[in-house]
Amino acid sequence: MPELDQEDAKLVNLARSARARIGAPEGAAVRDGEGRSYAAATVNLPSLHLTALQAAIAAAVSAGAGGLEAAVVVTDSSGVDDGSVAAVRDLAPHAPLLIADAEGNVTWASHDVS
Repeated sequence: MPELDQEDAKLVNLARSARARIGAPEGAAVRDGEGRSYAAATVNLPSLHLTALQAAIAAAVSAGAGGLEAAVVVTDSSGVDDGSVAAVRDLAPHAPLLIADAEGNVTWASHDVS
């Protein structure tokens, strides 16, 4: 994988921290068109289930983000579920989507999630 730029590396760190803070299966972070970052972990309540990426996107949208520049998921899984990819696609069909492991190593990257 190519070396991450400083802003994408920041997203990886935010996603790792969100995941580690509560021991969640996933952590995610997104950057909106204004350069603001939002991070979240998996939400698994009896009445509410969100992937980390869906939760991060919900935080961004609820703060007024109209688009995304990039998205990162930290997970032990080899992929991201379709609902999470669809949430990215809703705001930014061509934003980079990165998957990283718990140590922050990017294991997969796409520059077009459509």
